[in-house]
Amino acid sequence: MSEHRRKPPQPQGGGRAAARRAAQQSSGRRAAPSRDSAAGPPPTSNPHGQERPYGGRAEARRAAQRGGRRRSADPAEMEVGGGPGGRGGGGRRGGGGGNGPEGGRGRGRDNGRPGKKRWLDYPRANRSGWRRFVPSWKQVASICVGFTGLIVGAAGVALAVVSVPDENDAAKAQNNVYLWSDGSVMARDGETNRQNITINEIPKSMQDAVISAENASFRTDSGVDPMGIARALFNMARGGETQGGSTITQQYVKNAMLSQEQTIDRKFKELFISIKVGWQMDKDTILQGYLNTSYYGRGAYGIQAAAQAYYGKDAAKLQPNQSAFLAAVLKGANLYDPAGGVGPNATRQENTQRAKARWAWILGRMVANHHMSKADEAKYLKQGFPMPNPPKPVASKSGQIGYLMDTAKKYVLRHAATDMSEARFDKGGYTIHTTFDKKKTAELTAAVKKVDKRYIDPKKRSKDKYVQFGGASVVPGDGKIVALYGGEGYDKGHFSNNADTYGVPVGSTWKPFVLAAAMKGGTVHSNYQPISQDSRYDGDDHLKVKKADGSFVLKRDNSPFYQENESAHRWGYISLTKAMEQSVNTPFVQLAMDVGMDKVKDMAHRAGISEESFDKHLNPSFALGTSTPSAIRMADAYATFANSGTQFEPYSVSALTFKGSDVSGFEKPKPQLAMSPAIADNVTSVLQNVVKNGTGKGASRLQMPAAGKTGTTDQNKSAWFVGYTKQLSTAITMFREDAQNPRQLSMNGVGGFDSIHGGALPTEVWTQYMLQAMNGVTPEAFPTPVPVGTEVDEPGMPSPTPTPTPSQQPSDSPSATPSDSASPSGSPSPSPSDTCSKWDIGCSTGGTGTGGSTGGPGGPGGATGGDTGSPTPDPSGGGGLFGGPGGGRKK
Repeated sequence: MSEHRRKPPQPQGGGRAAARRAAQQSSGRRAAPSRDSAAGPPPTSNPHGQERPYGGRAEARRAAQRGGRRRSADPAEMEVGGGPGGRGGGGRRGGGGGNGPEGGRGRGRDNGRPGKKRWLDYPRANRSGWRRFVPSWKQVASICVGFTGLIVGAAGVALAVVSVPDENDAAKAQNNVYLWSDGSVMARDGETNRQNITINEIPKSMQDAVISAENASFRTDSGVDPMGIARALFNMARGGETQGGSTITQQYVKNAMLSQEQTIDRKFKELFISIKVGWQMDKDTILQGYLNTSYYGRGAYGIQAAAQAYYGKDAAKLQPNQSAFLAAVLKGANLYDPAGGVGPNATRQENTQRAKARWAWILGRMVANHHMSKADEAKYLKQGFPMPNPPKPVASKSGQIGYLMDTAKKYVLRHAATDMSEARFDKGGYTIHTTFDKKKTAELTAAVKKVDKRYIDPKKRSKDKYVQFGGASVVPGDGKIVALYGGEGYDKGHFSNNADTYGVPVGSTWKPFVLAAAMKGGTVHSNYQPISQDSRYDGDDHLKVKKADGSFVLKRDNSPFYQENESAHRWGYISLTKAMEQSVNTPFVQLAMDVGMDKVKDMAHRAGISEESFDKHLNPSFALGTSTPSAIRMADAYATFANSGTQFEPYSVSALTFKGSDVSGFEKPKPQLAMSPAIADNVTSVLQNVVKNGTGKGASRLQMPAAGKTGTTDQNKSAWFVGYTKQLSTAITMFREDAQNPRQLSMNGVGGFDSIHGGALPTEVWTQYMLQAMNGVTPEAFPTPVPVGTEVDEPGMPSPTPTPTPSQQPSDSPSATPSDSASPSGSPSPSPSDTCSKWDIGCSTGGTGTGGSTGGPGGPGGATGGDTGSPTPDPSGGGGLFGGPGGGRKK
């Protein structure tokens, strides 16, 4: 380095002139320190004539950091290129290469010229702190323009590449094949019910109704409607009725040209193909294709098939109000067909309400879109909802086949791993491997028909009209459904599947869940420690029910709530085993209050009862079976007891294939521990006593280890028997319901009897079926139960009297019609006429007196008892088959 560069700076003064002279003397980028620096830094002058020490590189860096590029240099500093931490030569790090004492290190300005400008000023150099990372409006605008261009370019490429598929290839349908559990063919279903017609054969009212409901801008849009999608989302957020987010063009493309899978790839294809279809086809052609390929339910594809299926006429003859209804079912026939659909929320009542509301809304939309006058809307509203015809029976669905197919189809739609719509399934191509046993299904049907033929005669008694049965069999330890009875058959006009219906209260068959909950979690009186079935509760009639805190349960008028029994007999304090045996209501209502209804509900759910069927009111009556699970679910829940507490979800499909390829989602359900084996086995022990000695004694004719429970509901509207062996669990329900006016009717007087109880006809059906289903099966004993909990007596039980009373343990023969002379502190002493339950249809003990216990052969009010134990009613007798007090209370 030359002496000229190493020459120390001289003291400066005199303002700008001195600064210029100093700059002219310096040729390096950085001033060197003086050889005399040991004597201290030389003074320097700033533009204002103030002295400041020379700080070297560190001070220059600090000065640059303090000022950065935002700090404007003093004119003198600009000329010398190195002010105190300033912009120096315009570089990023301070002053440029002058020999000023505080010159920066930056590369910036050279000889006073600005540095090179960056192509992308981000982070922004002329900002400090977090502001450096906030883009300018120019940068934001540039990004938006670039992104939009990218999207437009990609869309253009997609539109150029995508082609419009052939409608006919995509819309072709095939059969679905249902197989029995042994692999033989049960039925074939799914043939396309479609008759394509031209737009001229479709009434204008139908066209207008669909456009008003689905896509009001159809005639003017380009195949997609962004505003329609936004409007649909907005209305959905408000919870109101919506037009579909997809246009009619998009729906036509989806129905006729693409698969029904809900994938991103399919959605993009639908969008671009719809735009091309909108360019290439006229609106009438698109609308015609949409109406001919849409699914309207009842197996009908296309408007012509739909008009025939719902109104029995050609599409050209549809009235405007009928067109509005058919436009309504396009939203989803499963929820809008008044005949009902799949699932607990698709009952006939709910579907009818939805259909009426949607129909009226569509009429309003037609007025709003100038397709109908206000006067015509008023006329159709005054005429009322155009109720469609009931579904027509399908030959391939005769007998129980229709119900088996219905159950399997529901299972497929709920469990397919890929999102599958009913419309896609009905297009066919599937093979459904069911769990149904052909032989057992026939045996269950035969058992129902035998009992029905023996006792039910609508021609003889008007009360026998509308009597229905339902039933299901489930294998414990597996969950597979092997048999169903859903009703008289699709071919007889009965389309509701009684084996899988929600809406029939189960009555006292609910009590085992109350007992199991008490054995698991105890009660408030046991400090929530498990209690045993030997615990005693007050069994008297007209019991004032208490809450867990000891206060009384009140009705809406603040008067005490009293629970009733089947009779006014004074049972006194009896064991829970005895109360279950004789189906006494009051102990289980109070027990459930002490346990907590939420815990009872949880136990039932764990055992296998579905959430949808629970009564939402957890009041005292909840303990007596106000919930409405299906026969399938009740059979499965009792199978949990049979399987020592391990529950398997019931299933009806073991495998599903599509055109030879397996569809996932149909693996065998995994086991779930619902309760401990000790609890389940103790409940089974108690229910065995019901069959041996109690209200379900008719089932003892099976002559192998069996357990079960009877159930009857208020006003005798339904009766149940649910029972099981170690190998098979079966539920039978009986009720009365008019299919044309869906509401349950009382069964008092059915069959010529005062009332129908679960221990009678339902138990008889169960026994007849199980005798056949278990024929040849080696009897298997239930596990010996390990004692659970401790005996806890309900507070308030009186001290025992010195007078001996009968044991509280289960009797060898049932104590039925109660005696008013019984001691309040114990169970009644059975009289000769009390050795048979009034629900025991096979009892042969003699008796006399109208309205008393079950009479012997020929006795007034009696029933002839035979070796089979089957009832032989005497309609002229005083007490009928059951004798004793009338029904009307839960049993």
